Amino acid sequence: MAGLNLRNPFLLASGIWGESGESLAGAWRAGAGGVITKSIGEGPRPGYPNPTIEVYEQWGMLNAMGLPNPGMDEYPREIEIARRAGATVIGSVFAGDAAEFARLSGRIETTGVEAIELNLSCPHAEGFGTEVGSDPADVERIVRAVVDRVQLPVIAKITPNTADAGELALAAERAGAAAISAINTVRGLAIDVTLRRPVLAHGLGGLSGAAIKPVGLACVWQIYRRVKIPVIGVGGIRTGTDALEYVMAGAQALEVGTAITFDGIGVFGRLHRELSERLDALGYARLEDAVGAAHLPSP
Repeated sequence: MAGLNLRNPFLLASGIWGESGESLAGAWRAGAGGVITKSIGEGPRPGYPNPTIEVYEQWGMLNAMGLPNPGMDEYPREIEIARRAGATVIGSVFAGDAAEFARLSGRIETTGVEAIELNLSCPHAEGFGTEVGSDPADVERIVRAVVDRVQLPVIAKITPNTADAGELALAAERAGAAAISAINTVRGLAIDVTLRRPVLAHGLGGLSGAAIKPVGLACVWQIYRRVKIPVIGVGGIRTGTDALEYVMAGAQALEVGTAITFDGIGVFGRLHRELSERLDALGYARLEDAVGAAHLPSP
């Protein structure tokens, strides 16, 4: 998929469990098909003050972390720890403009990662993410700058907080992206009615988990109909059936994040087993045979 040799379709999503090389290696040992680093920026970033997370049992969580990370000077040593464990590592980067994205991508390419995912979609980091990834012209400019700079496959992570995710994906494809990942978190808010203010210190946050699965599926469905490059499904995947829904909508690989918070790192092995069982029960010899099946006429 997208020039990557994944051992199975389940990837550790960026921002969950990827703070250190040991946690990346832990996800790999637990059965992930590949691991995506935290989104790394130019320099150290502390993120937003607490509280940064509101957990909703059963259906997800709202977070506004603020893209905390140690910066590109420090993080390569964590990537090396994960690589020594045998992990297939994808590097995630965030930046404020095309030139900075290209520069950071060039630096992370030297660490031995096997692809680069561009964070064009974080909904709460001011000056980054959705703020630079909501306009197709900006997405095309950023992706082209990175593709011209690096030799690795480039994955554009698309925001759902837009009128037309398919148009953003088309812009990334025109610029040379090898794949699209959809989606990142959905912009949301929680209010403490006693204190009469937002629960999260930053105010707005990003909603993830089961509650956003229909949004993620809709975006993957729309994007699959518009582009020829592979699509990676993200958002609310907690069971093998969830995963198969994304596959039938058009996803060739899947990112898992919030499920780890509720079910633990062993979720990767369970998801792989459940998806295989569902495919077998439906008569699919390979996952590839089920990709996009929901777009075909009913048998």
